[in-house]
Amino acid sequence: MPLAVVNCGEIVTVAGPARPRIRDEMKNLSIVRGGAMLVREGRIESIGPQMELKAHIADEYEIVDAGGRTVLPGFVDAHTHPVFAGTRADEYEMRAGGATYEQIAKEGGGIRSTVRKTRAASEEDLFETALGRSQWFLRVGTTTIEAKSGYGLTLESELRILRVICRLGAENRLRIVPTFLGAHEVPDEYRGRTGDYIDLVVREMLPAVASAGLAEYCDVFCEPGIFNGEAALRILGAARELGLGIRMHADQLSRSGAAEIAALAGAATADHLEQIDARGIEALAHAGVQPVLLPASVYTLGSKRFAPAREMIDAGLAVVLATDFNPGSSPTPSMPFVLSLASTQTRMTPAEALTAATINAAYSLGRGSEIGSLEPGKQADFVIHDCRDYREIPYFVGLEPAYETYLGGRLVYSRHDRP
Repeated sequence: MPLAVVNCGEIVTVAGPARPRIRDEMKNLSIVRGGAMLVREGRIESIGPQMELKAHIADEYEIVDAGGRTVLPGFVDAHTHPVFAGTRADEYEMRAGGATYEQIAKEGGGIRSTVRKTRAASEEDLFETALGRSQWFLRVGTTTIEAKSGYGLTLESELRILRVICRLGAENRLRIVPTFLGAHEVPDEYRGRTGDYIDLVVREMLPAVASAGLAEYCDVFCEPGIFNGEAALRILGAARELGLGIRMHADQLSRSGAAEIAALAGAATADHLEQIDARGIEALAHAGVQPVLLPASVYTLGSKRFAPAREMIDAGLAVVLATDFNPGSSPTPSMPFVLSLASTQTRMTPAEALTAATINAAYSLGRGSEIGSLEPGKQADFVIHDCRDYREIPYFVGLEPAYETYLGGRLVYSRHDRP
């Protein structure tokens, strides 16, 4: 049944040029006040002032009354790690006591801790747990996530995680873009034999993933002592030859030139970038690589060094914001919280942050023509937020502002349905 979304206090369309937004374009949200939106067969039919569209609302339309609330595109969370077993609450407590992320990792914690737990879990258990987490994203207004593997680090367990990710997407409650991250860490059994593990990733894992069609992208955690620039280039080059897009964790813990490696490799994105400098920013801008900033990870690790978003915007980079949802460094699925951090810690305006979390994120995943803004012809992925001004979403920190979440014009979450 077609939908007529009426009585919208404001519709934040983020409509604009058919490309990622840069510089001052990131502040232009193309807001329609007192608007309405018509949806047919899962796609947006028209948007405009309600008085103009009123005559087009026939009896066949199901009426969705927004009650004066704000309507936004669904958030596009372009960096998450949603499939894992267990938690790392013990490490959270250790960091509160003064231990650093690096110290915990050297003692067998960190990513390797989650790997051990995830390897021991069945595929069905991983799926059921991840399915429950998918609701967390809907509750905060996210309709699309990029979902990485990386907590298996064997051929069998990485394939298992990617199958779970694809099953989540098949549930059709949340759009999911799968990414293979076998080069997330060197597993325990390959300590001191990083080269052998890289061989495994390149010669066995990547071909199997590509052959099974389980991922669209390949990612590498490029960091000295884990996978250096040479290793990253080898892995990403092999991924590209197999038809996968490429992404990269870059310059998170140290300034190692990883941003330049991402530029050289022609990556779609370089993620984290807390340690990047002017030379790295210039390299990304020259190569057209989109930076994906993850301020919730910085917050959770107790760091004070956030990625220099203001400098990136000034350099003409199409900045993206994402949660980095994972059990260790960022156990939050909340894009509203990320928007708040972006404004308070990196001096992004609320409008810039919203653009980074919607249309720019969609383009970073190769989906800018389908999602990320509310425009005729696009998928009707929209959220009615319980506020009268979009700026309240990052302003009232810690709330779940989503009142109703729609995917392709279908209601997939409603606050009234909660017990």
